[in-house]
Order: sequence, then C-alpha cells, then structure tokens
Amino acid sequence: MTESKKSESNKHDVLSKKSDSKGLLGLFETFIRRFRTISFLILLMPVVFLCLCALGLSLAPALAFFYFIQNQIGDIHPVLHYIILGLAFATSYMIYGVSLVFVVPLLNFIFPFKVKPFRGIWYSVESIPWYVHNAFTYLVRYTFLEFITPSPLNILYFKMMGMKIGKGVVINTSNISDPCLIELGDYVTIGGSATLFAHYGQKGFLVISPIKIKKGATIGLKSSIMGGVEVGENSVIRPHNCLLPKTIIDDNQVV
Repeated sequence: MTESKKSESNKHDVLSKKSDSKGLLGLFETFIRRFRTISFLILLMPVVFLCLCALGLSLAPALAFFYFIQNQIGDIHPVLHYIILGLAFATSYMIYGVSLVFVVPLLNFIFPFKVKPFRGIWYSVESIPWYVHNAFTYLVRYTFLEFITPSPLNILYFKMMGMKIGKGVVINTSNISDPCLIELGDYVTIGGSATLFAHYGQKGFLVISPIKIKKGATIGLKSSIMGGVEVGENSVIRPHNCLLPKTIIDDNQVV
C-alpha cells in the first residue's frame, strides 16, 4: 500500500493509533491516540486548572464582600446576626456569578488555540480547543447562567464567548454548546430549553460544524439544532422539533 493510501486509510479508521500530521504535532497526536486513557487524564489536568482559576477569580470578590459584612456585624441578637449573614451569603453568590460571566470569556479569549470546523477522530489535536471551549461554557452554564436567562447579561456572555448575535435577539435557554460557532441574525428568538450545539458524533467521528440562524427566525420550545444546520429568514421551528446535521431550512418555512 502506498503512503497516500495509508494516510487516507488512517483518516477513515476511527481506531487508528497513528497521526497523519508531521513533526512534533504528529508525535503528540500519535501519543494521545495510542495511550487514550493516560493522555486524557494528562490533558484533563490543565483544563481543570483553568476552570479552578476561573472559579477562584470569581469567588474572590464574593468572599471579600461576605467577610466584609461579617466583620461589620456587631454584638446583635443571634437571629438578626444569621439573617444578615444569610443575605450576605446570597449576595455573594450573585457577585460570584456575575464575575464568572466576565472571567470565563476572558480566559477563553486568551486561550491560544481556537475552535475550527473539523471532522475526524475524537482523539485528535483539533478536538482539544473544542473541549476546552465547552469546558469553559459549561462552567457558567451549570453554576449560574440559568439565573440570568433570558436577559441582556446572557446575551452579553454569549457574545463574549464568540457567538455572533444580531440586534433584538432573545435567547431563552442555557442549553448551548460551541457558542463560538453559532451565528444568530437580527430579531432571532431562541425558545425556552431549546438546545443548540455545533457538533455531533457520527460513526465514531467528531464533526464540528457551524450553525447559522438567519434574521427573524424562531426556534421553538425544547427544539434541538445540531451542527451544520442553517435556518432561513423568518422561518419557524416548531416546539420539540429536531433539525439533524446539515439540515437547510429555506426562508419563511414552518417546520
């Protein structure tokens, strides 16, 4: 078998342990494919560290506020004492959440490797930025985002994470992955609990493909929009519907 045929075979073999890349990058990719469990644990550690940094930086002002209030409380009745501490603790959580909304996009921005459209083996160098980007996204999603959805603050958060958002957009869901690969035109409405994710798995491959929802479109309650989907202008996706990968909806359609 010639080298070109071997390379082509590796691209279509999800169990391939050899990289098609050359040099150090190829050696690194071969390592993560050959020792999948070990390499995953090794690569997971810096991701965990980055997430801990985001949490720590966001908790710092929250803790500062809480301890400031605690130190200001004098000799008062225990009931009033704990009411004040409870209010301070609840306020600290809000401070943490709002801080996280800004800290995570900052770390995502300075992370040197960016997510790009991709089709290939899950254990590939190209999947690492995608993994990190979603780790950051989920950190906010599962600890605070639900409490500011929908609001201008969740729109701002997704914009800072790289989502292209037009004017007058309403996003009434936190179930969004890969925000940097999603484009929403003017006056788009994303219904409650809808799910948008610009990736999918197919026959052992990871496919990362952008989503585009054009001007005036409406995505119904609990609908699912998968990678590679394009929704035309003023189209409506009915509640609980699912648009499979690469689906193209023309303008002014009801699906």
